[in-house]
Amino acid sequence: MNPEGLPEGMRTVASGFGPGETMDRLAAAAARRGLTIFARIDHAAGAAEVGMALRPTAVLVFGNARGGTPLMQAKQTTGIDLPLKALVWQDAAGKTFLGYNDPAWLARRHGLGEEAEKTVTALAGVLAALAAEATAD
Repeated sequence: MNPEGLPEGMRTVASGFGPGETMDRLAAAAARRGLTIFARIDHAAGAAEVGMALRPTAVLVFGNARGGTPLMQAKQTTGIDLPLKALVWQDAAGKTFLGYNDPAWLARRHGLGEEAEKTVTALAGVLAALAAEATAD
């Protein structure tokens, strides 16, 4: 699914839940896997604080050093894209989506070689599983 012409490298999953519940489910799934939740950013609340409207839009920042450090050891510029992030938003039709950067795309972006392939594959699996847990029964 590619709603609203998503950028290259972004994976998206439609959610069967509203934005708040999708985000809560994502955070709970990440915590169950021992991932650290670094931040939960509510862009819609920020917009409201300055008198602007924005449909529900929030970011969860999460990860752990065991997963991210090998990528940064291979290429320190990867640190700009770590820790991992997931975006939950509601479109104009009221549909909720969860999106995240594809680790394989991040590896290409930073020119990571074969030495990072195992880590990238593992991260992709974790992100896909988290997205599935957050968006489906």
